[in-house]
Amino acid sequence: MTLPHKPIPAAIAVVVRDRQVLLVRRGHQPDMGKWGFPGGKIEFGETVQDAAARELFEETGLHAEPGRAFTALDVFDYGGDKTLRRQFVLVAVLCRWLSGEALAADDAADAAWFPVTGLESTTLPMSAHVAELARQALALTTRPGGDPACEARIPHTGATEELDQFADKEKG
Repeated sequence: MTLPHKPIPAAIAVVVRDRQVLLVRRGHQPDMGKWGFPGGKIEFGETVQDAAARELFEETGLHAEPGRAFTALDVFDYGGDKTLRRQFVLVAVLCRWLSGEALAADDAADAAWFPVTGLESTTLPMSAHVAELARQALALTTRPGGDPACEARIPHTGATEELDQFADKEKG
């Protein structure tokens, strides 16, 4: 297998709903077992927004309206011998939830909603920059002059209990 020698463009869908963010537990490398945003490679001829919406649907079954791309970050995938295998450039797209309930599918091992405010202090295994991106997305959906249409105001519960259970398990 020949490894790529150039960055791989990918999109991640950042969905905020009722001050919670949707995360998936990755079922494959890189970051297998860690929680992060649904996403994946951008296909030839596909826009960043279309890629984010497609990956979100494939990994969770949720329908969302992709909005603005609000940041990009580099992700480096190193092998066991510390050599660089792949480099991804992830473009974060703010998405507005339209319908569906999160169910893990495709390469996601699990999917759940988590309170944005709890992410920075949790010991939940997460991919790099998840809490920071979630905070940025929440700010974009709630600040004056932001895009309030990106946040669906639909009550949702469940993720708070999962965060608490994980923290209790880690403590003792």
